[in-house]
Amino acid sequence: MNEPGKTAIYLVYGKFGVEPGHNRNPRTHCFIRTFGSQIMPLSPHPGSSSTAAPQPSALLEWRWKPFDALTPHEIYAILAARNAVFIVEQHCVYGDVDGVDQKAWHLGGYDEAGRLACYVRVWLSDAPEPDVLIGRVLTTQPFRGMGVGNAMLGTVLERIREQWPNRPISLHAQAHLQAFYRAFGFAPSSDVHDEDGIAHVWMRLPA
Repeated sequence: MNEPGKTAIYLVYGKFGVEPGHNRNPRTHCFIRTFGSQIMPLSPHPGSSSTAAPQPSALLEWRWKPFDALTPHEIYAILAARNAVFIVEQHCVYGDVDGVDQKAWHLGGYDEAGRLACYVRVWLSDAPEPDVLIGRVLTTQPFRGMGVGNAMLGTVLERIREQWPNRPISLHAQAHLQAFYRAFGFAPSSDVHDEDGIAHVWMRLPA
């Protein structure tokens, strides 16, 4: 199941779990390094004014961890959010637990009450010179329209550059979200194609 998403307004981006030209169970690698939590203010959308009034969820705690460091509560919250967004909201029956999670790093943004606001997973492709892959990108329903998705994408790109420097980054986006990802430097790397009845395109950010 590749990465369908929804709209930039609601910041539901997709559930990508397949590499270009690969089957649905990619074997990937993960380098275990230092992980932890950090509280950071939400970033404005690229090109927007930094003087805008703060959003209701102005601070998020960012937790960047390999799978083995996630707590049972974090794993439950992540899987519950992915089920709610990608299966229930998008009316798409698929196997979300796909064998990639154990090999991936996971970024979650949590509010002061400990609720999961947004989530994305990151791992390396199978290629001899692998891209870093981004998938399962989502914002949970109570936090949409607050700029959370912009803050999360900016944060995960920073973490990727720190952990896997000098590697391109790829993701599978719904075609109508290209402008959002272009604002972060991504460019299409494939033709637009159908995936589960939705137009998709691979996008890549050079090293």
